[in-house]
Amino acid sequence: MSANMQQDWKHWRLRREDTGLAWLELDKADSSTNVLSSEVMSEFARVLDALDAAPPKALVIASAKPAGFIAGADIEEFSRLDSVLAARMLVERGWLLFNRLAAVPYPTLALIRGHCMGGGLELALACRHRIVVDEPGTKLALPEVMLGIVPGWGGMLRLPALIGPAAALDLMLTGKSVDAKKAKRLGLADDCVPARVMESAARIVALGGKPARKLSAKERATRRAMNGPLRKRVADKARAQAARKVSRTNYPAPFAIVDIWEKYAGNALDVPGSDPSSLDAIFTSPTARNLVRVFHLQERLKAFGKDSDFAPRHMHVVGAGVMGGDIAAVCALRGMTVTLQDQSVERIAPAIARAAKLFERRHKGDARQVRFTLDRLIPDPKGQGVARADVIIEAIFENLEVKRSLFADLEAHARPDAVLATNTSSLRLEDIATALKDPSRLVGIHFFNPVPMLPLVEVVQGEATDAEVLRRATGFVRRIDKLPLPVQSAPGFLVNAVLGPYMLEALRCVEEGVAPETVDAALVAFGMPMGPVELVDTVGLDIAVAAGKALAGEGAEPPAQLLKLVGEGKLGRKSGEGYYRWVDGRAVKGAGKAAAKGGLLGGLLCRLWGTPASEAPPPIPAGLAERVLASLLAATRRCVELGVVADADLADAGVIFGTGFAPHTGGPLNYCESKGQPG
Repeated sequence: MSANMQQDWKHWRLRREDTGLAWLELDKADSSTNVLSSEVMSEFARVLDALDAAPPKALVIASAKPAGFIAGADIEEFSRLDSVLAARMLVERGWLLFNRLAAVPYPTLALIRGHCMGGGLELALACRHRIVVDEPGTKLALPEVMLGIVPGWGGMLRLPALIGPAAALDLMLTGKSVDAKKAKRLGLADDCVPARVMESAARIVALGGKPARKLSAKERATRRAMNGPLRKRVADKARAQAARKVSRTNYPAPFAIVDIWEKYAGNALDVPGSDPSSLDAIFTSPTARNLVRVFHLQERLKAFGKDSDFAPRHMHVVGAGVMGGDIAAVCALRGMTVTLQDQSVERIAPAIARAAKLFERRHKGDARQVRFTLDRLIPDPKGQGVARADVIIEAIFENLEVKRSLFADLEAHARPDAVLATNTSSLRLEDIATALKDPSRLVGIHFFNPVPMLPLVEVVQGEATDAEVLRRATGFVRRIDKLPLPVQSAPGFLVNAVLGPYMLEALRCVEEGVAPETVDAALVAFGMPMGPVELVDTVGLDIAVAAGKALAGEGAEPPAQLLKLVGEGKLGRKSGEGYYRWVDGRAVKGAGKAAAKGGLLGGLLCRLWGTPASEAPPPIPAGLAERVLASLLAATRRCVELGVVADADLADAGVIFGTGFAPHTGGPLNYCESKGQPG
């Protein structure tokens, strides 16, 4: 095999075998991740020039980085675009370049190991063949919709042609990823192979020139129909599905994707500027700008904990209720040994059963992997795991004296370097820490329910919390792939401090005679993933009452109807009735099931909480959403002013990822600023 053929290329490496096969590897300079920046794309054009001058027998495109194939376009460059013309030029460059790759006369193959996202997948789709490596890190997606934009470099043309319009539109409208095995099942990849044989497999397929998968006659006929005479019917169905989740006003990109596929053969450049699906309309949409902002906020949260080399192997969780059991399960999924403590094995058993169902979903029915993960989750009623644990999390009920007693015992038996953490949602760390000989050891690690789904974790610093303990706690949160938000110890921290007044105001509206469905409809129409009344039912009415001051705010009493329902044992979802009746885990609502459209299609929290729109949503009084939101906005501003979070951007990040606050707004304080209100 010859050496690199082009020494003047900064990001690409080309080498040729004696067989005539050429290997092209992307290794973006000065970056841990491959992204398709302007410089990378310009250089790729020069690579194709060199290959045109001396065509190989076949070409394999791969990554030289261990972090993945290609993460997509350079979001930083996209963020700096300052005109519609610049946006069109960016799309045109990728569209023409990948069309050029698709047209080369020799076979091409993308060897995909690790993440293959956005423009990276569009490059792979422009190749004749694709092989994916069967590893957990291999994920393929077109997630542009999550940024409020469309896959304009050929994804809307080639993905429907390759795997069929129905499957392709589902992936593009949700932004969800598929793993290696599913990529093969869909026909997105020719083959799925272990890493040890990936190069041999790529060589065989590229030089053999035949795809490993051949469509059946029935499937070929279905594809032809869906891309031909049934095209409009498929598009209309996709639009209707999108409309059940989001509104075109708040989220234009999903609808634009359907339009561009149906009417313009997947070419965004052909859409007239006056069309609501045009690049002009998408680029100038506040949604695209705000969703890119949300992306950057998420990246900022991900950066917390990067300076920590703390790699805990053994977790101990005290409290096997829903919260504690799910914390334990999530840690076991991330490869940690977890001991779960409660008063008896009988109290722990439901948590293990719930964890088993989670593991089956996450491991997609792989019984062997489910068993391995369950083996890491160990019932420990006597608390023997305390002495071995790297991190100990208390997740018992909110009783100050009981927590103090527990932490005094934990401190006596834990290793001196173990992190002692509380999952309290309402008590001050300083009050709990009085039981410790060394209060500096206590830190807050506050999860949100449901733990496996919600990404945010508040890392709470008390007055005495040691900086190294805080660093370790933050590092632990990143190790389990959650988003750490640094907050100061204060009533409700950030998320509960803003949710309390918000839910209270919604219940006041109900107290005044507004139907719960109507209140929820107003907020879902605004873009919240779940209405506030349904949220109270989901959290539990008894918990809402117990939150007391945090919920009532400024000494106000909880609404009389809330107290009455609790007195009658109607506690919401868990008892089967609260403000709504609950059947099979779903709220049964009077004037139509859930109300209007909201959340972010396929992303953030909408997938977790989003409820379908009713056919006839109740009429919403003018100003209702604004009234209920005002308390949330004021509470968010107050948290910044009091220093609960360091700045407004972190407040926006926390409220978006902790409550599902409408992502298309860019966060509550960004929303205030856009409306000319103080933020």
